[in-house]
Amino acid sequence: MLTNSSRGRGRPRSFDESEALDKATRIFWSKSYDGVAIDDLIAGMGVGRQSLYSVFGDKRTLFLRVLRTYAERKGAGAAKALFAPPALRDGIAGFLRHAVEVATEEGSVRGCLMVCVAPLVDDAEVRQFLKDAAAGGVALVERRFRDGISAGEIPSDFPVTTRARQVIDLARGLTMHAQLGAPRKTLLKDAEEAAELVLLPRRGNALPES
Repeated sequence: MLTNSSRGRGRPRSFDESEALDKATRIFWSKSYDGVAIDDLIAGMGVGRQSLYSVFGDKRTLFLRVLRTYAERKGAGAAKALFAPPALRDGIAGFLRHAVEVATEEGSVRGCLMVCVAPLVDDAEVRQFLKDAAAGGVALVERRFRDGISAGEIPSDFPVTTRARQVIDLARGLTMHAQLGAPRKTLLKDAEEAAELVLLPRRGNALPES
């Protein structure tokens, strides 16, 4: 389809969109959603007011985009940490270590946008996104456990769903401790120990999974 090259060009953007999103992420992360004003975003992202609204929308729309982009990046890293090691135990430990590493990344605010900031936002779409993301995380860990069953690393009656939820809860807990200032070295050690705990066999009198 041919288009008129003389129309719709407008002025070229004076900023990199991906870089501006990264800056917005740091602003929301450090100030929280309610603490951020439009002027904070304009100054921190290095964009003009008109560009902000035309490219990213209002504050809510921008936050949702930031949240989705952040979740995609974090999810990709978590999946790699979980599935790259051939041994199940190393995969679970890697998943938990990844949570610690993201939460204690040098030069960034401690914690996690999805754990420490987004849950405080009073918005139905944000809440649903977080719910879906948590379900996706559980499903990912469940798949890794099932791979472990297929490989003979854990028994066939291993409580896959229950333990997958526990792994996600442990990752959240490590992230919260990071936000409170726990040392990275301590949290990495906790991640290793937590991996051992979730792989313990089912107790003989344990109730079946719901």
